[in-house]
Amino acid sequence: MTTTTTPPGPARGPVDHEVRDQIVAAATDHFRLYGYEKTAVSDLAKAIGFSKAYIYKFFESKQAIGELICANCLREIEADIRAAIDGAERPPEKLRRLFKTAVESSLRLFFEDRKLYDIAASAATGRWASVRAYEERIQAMLSEVLRQGREAEDFERKTPLDETAAAIYLVMRPYLNPLLLQHALEYTDEAPARLSSLVLRSLSP
Repeated sequence: MTTTTTPPGPARGPVDHEVRDQIVAAATDHFRLYGYEKTAVSDLAKAIGFSKAYIYKFFESKQAIGELICANCLREIEADIRAAIDGAERPPEKLRRLFKTAVESSLRLFFEDRKLYDIAASAATGRWASVRAYEERIQAMLSEVLRQGREAEDFERKTPLDETAAAIYLVMRPYLNPLLLQHALEYTDEAPARLSSLVLRSLSP
């Protein structure tokens, strides 16, 4: 995961990006070594050489630090999906690529480091703001593809767009959520193609 700081919400405390980056970098290293749940803010303070009170000037809690790291991770998945969608001409192929890339990128980022997976799991369990925002943006991309497909007369237009997008997202969700994805690893090679084909048949005009 990257440590580029793009907060999901307004930053707390002094606007000192170098210090914030330093805290996030130390947190990422500690989470990688010991796991998110086993790392305390006092551990991060000791590693950086700051007081715990000083860290709290920048982040209100350990979760706030985790939120930032999680948000950056999810932004990587979004960037991969966006590039895949933009690389296809027709909406049906865009939808296939959306399914395929979402699964591949999620697997890579959620499971490349089992300790950092703890952050994704905690975020999904606690329904962190970064996770909710990510889900909304994925659904927005899905709605965009569906809208393009309707305009191109590739997809049916009788069902309300929001209803269609919500239903398709429910099909995708087990492969986007790290808690659910870990129980579907044996299906990840074939699931994107099969599910997208099924969805596309249901969208036929």
